[in-house]
Amino acid sequence: MAPGARDDLYLLYRGPLASCNYDCPYCPFAKRVDPPELLRADRADLQRFAGWVEATTDRRLSVLFTPWGEGLTRSWYRDTIVRLSHLPHVARVAIQTNLAARTGWLSEANPQVAALWATYHPGQVTRDRFLGRCRELLDLGIRFSVGVVGLPEHHAEAVVLRAALPPEVYLWINAAEGHVYTAEEEQRWTALDPLFGDSVRPHASLGLPCHAGETAVSVLGDGTVRRCHFIKTPIGNLYDGTWRAALQPRPCTNNLCDCHIGYIHLKPLHLRDVYADGLLERIPVAWPVPEQPRPAHR
Repeated sequence: MAPGARDDLYLLYRGPLASCNYDCPYCPFAKRVDPPELLRADRADLQRFAGWVEATTDRRLSVLFTPWGEGLTRSWYRDTIVRLSHLPHVARVAIQTNLAARTGWLSEANPQVAALWATYHPGQVTRDRFLGRCRELLDLGIRFSVGVVGLPEHHAEAVVLRAALPPEVYLWINAAEGHVYTAEEEQRWTALDPLFGDSVRPHASLGLPCHAGETAVSVLGDGTVRRCHFIKTPIGNLYDGTWRAALQPRPCTNNLCDCHIGYIHLKPLHLRDVYADGLLERIPVAWPVPEQPRPAHR
């Protein structure tokens, strides 16, 4: 089936895992340590979810893991990505990651299906070490994007990072929560990421049609299905089959949508056309942008 086919379903999965090896000052989960019982529960939940994906062959599935913490330091996330990447009805399996973990395990994954959404956190890892991980992914033929939180103190690092990455690697910039951007700041960040404008201002969403709840859903570790991560009302459960009848067109009930994994599904924004089969790993279909100059070192 081609991307956008009638039976496509995008699943954003988030289990109870909340631990992270980084201590970014802008993240509430920095250096959090999960107790052993929570890690066991997270592993069991993920294995159950993987079994469901394996058995649900009447849909073309695309999966994005969006853990609160860092998933790739845990073997069960690595194993699950490899496992799902070889299923014929899985179009994409991706995860949000700080890229701190080793990448060699991806040699066992299907590079046409497995992908990474990677974030560079200045102050948590050296630029050379992060770029080394990126080179490993390029050698393995794994699709990935790289991003930076658009804080003023990160700009110089982001400029150097963009210059160091191959042109074919998309560098995205997330607007920092609570930061109001001047026109000059927005222009500087847009020089690095032509799509920064999608992130810099929240999108008015109340009453707008959205793919969320129709062809994209959020799944919690216990199988609770929500239309998206940002609307908490359940619409069914993955494991009792109630999710099937729940899928239908719905208008957004939130006033604003300011997170990429939410607003990419707002129908009036047409961002599925922008990203196409790179939707989950955040890679625009037309990248590099034609005639887009690469920023010089400052």
